[in-house]
Amino acid sequence: MSAEARAELDRHFEWFAERLPEKPARFVRWVRQPSALWVRIPVAALLILGGILSFLPVVGLWMLPLGLLLIAQDVPFLQKPLADTLGWLELKWMERKAKRAARPKDRE
Repeated sequence: MSAEARAELDRHFEWFAERLPEKPARFVRWVRQPSALWVRIPVAALLILGGILSFLPVVGLWMLPLGLLLIAQDVPFLQKPLADTLGWLELKWMERKAKRAARPKDRE
């Protein structure tokens, strides 16, 4: 894996961890450790499954990218495409937020 793709994946992990409550964020940081391989793979699979089933209550679409990030640590051919895709999604998200902020407020 290229160092550039690894740095990009690390940045996206931190983005997720910053937005999670303290305990889940601590768990995400722990599960990324090399020693947590046997925990990381099942957790990633469950997150991906939960993301696919996001139409159900409790689970959400946020689970899919987090699960893919976790599995990409151990599946090298997923690392660059996932980093590129998450970068593209982040760009689109920021553009959407900028458009919303630029819209004039309705006057009452």
